Amino acid sequence: MKFFKLGELPELVLYILAGVVLVGTAFFMFPGLLAVFFTEQFKIAVRVLYNLFPFWGPPLFGFVFFNAWVAYVRTKFIASRKFILLEIRLPREVNKSPLAMELALSGLNVTSGESTWYDVYALGKVRPWFSLEIVSIEGNIHFYIWAREDYKPVVEAQLYGQYPDIEIFEVPDYTEAVPHYDPEKRYVLGHEFKLAKPDPYPIKTYVDYGLDKDPKEEFKIDPLTSVLEFMAAIKKGEQMWLQIIIQGHKKKLKHGTLFGSTDIQEEAKEEIKKLLAELKQEKPEASEGGFSYSRIPTKSEAEVMAAIDRNAGKLNYDCGIRFIYTTTPEAFVGARIPQSINLLNPFTSKELNGFKFGRGTYTEYPWEDFMYIRMDILKRRLLHSYRTRSWFHGAHKHAPFILSSEELATIYHFPGGVLQVPSVERVMSKKAEAPGNLPS
Repeated sequence: MKFFKLGELPELVLYILAGVVLVGTAFFMFPGLLAVFFTEQFKIAVRVLYNLFPFWGPPLFGFVFFNAWVAYVRTKFIASRKFILLEIRLPREVNKSPLAMELALSGLNVTSGESTWYDVYALGKVRPWFSLEIVSIEGNIHFYIWAREDYKPVVEAQLYGQYPDIEIFEVPDYTEAVPHYDPEKRYVLGHEFKLAKPDPYPIKTYVDYGLDKDPKEEFKIDPLTSVLEFMAAIKKGEQMWLQIIIQGHKKKLKHGTLFGSTDIQEEAKEEIKKLLAELKQEKPEASEGGFSYSRIPTKSEAEVMAAIDRNAGKLNYDCGIRFIYTTTPEAFVGARIPQSINLLNPFTSKELNGFKFGRGTYTEYPWEDFMYIRMDILKRRLLHSYRTRSWFHGAHKHAPFILSSEELATIYHFPGGVLQVPSVERVMSKKAEAPGNLPS
């Protein structure tokens, strides 16, 4: 007979068990709680709710059914689509700035598919989403793009249009090498990132590093090289997966309302208004009541407002970023974890925006995780959400943050000769057209 560990039980079962234990403990410690359910006031409250059921019952059950229906038709639609993984092999030399990747990614800003209410609520259609992935397998760096099969020509056309010397192959999913979480055979650790400030504030992009000017290789300062150098330093038995999930951004409901929508451009204008309002000051030596005046913004304040305005004018994407470090128990290096939490620090600016730790597979105190039950659940959930590339739909749905095409191209682009990591998968020969004098 097989006995299941607590961490292997379904989450719903664990939640039910935890609820039963908490309720039982509460009644045991406070026997007077039982008396509440036998008072006359409690009986009257139950009777009132029962009599008012025709008013609150149908809306409640209608709301539950509607959400269940939408989840069902969306799951059915997604399951009917085939998804593929494309690996990009780089040429020996990449002499283009990240602007080329920004132009390539613009073709993946697809907002169609949810045009009408019938498409969304009857057919379950969703906007296509893509996963940009940088993977290190025992120190060998790979670049991948995960997409729906029907969007393969779009991905290839956009990439070949900007990088004609690359090669693109459809490959098996590398995550299948870790089919499930087994702490005795393979460790799985990881976390998700979120923005430190509101979406309109941009991160430190390739424009801030001067890469938009195509400087010579010896003068380039590419923030992505720090990420790749860290990922390439791992040894046999270790793997690192960095996943950037993107979806074309559409207007969303205003915060705290059921009607009206807003987009990133409007949010950017509001942030600039707040910054301008901070420039207004009361003149201390003024007469009664004083009067306000606007001081001249400092250089950094002006740069922040200019960066917000420039970023709002770009194409925007709903995004999610997660990282996984998986290794055999013998190859595990504990120092990788705190380093990976700071992995995206090269794109962080104190005045603008940056990335910080979101959710992870770690707990701070032993009493937060009895018998490591919660940690096992978090690891299984992270591995499954990474493999299914889920962020916008399904059981692993999370609220996305917004990045512009410029910000995305900063995090995910093909490095040039400034990267001295020999383990990046590259094409060893250069493409060229056949001579015109060859016999037919």
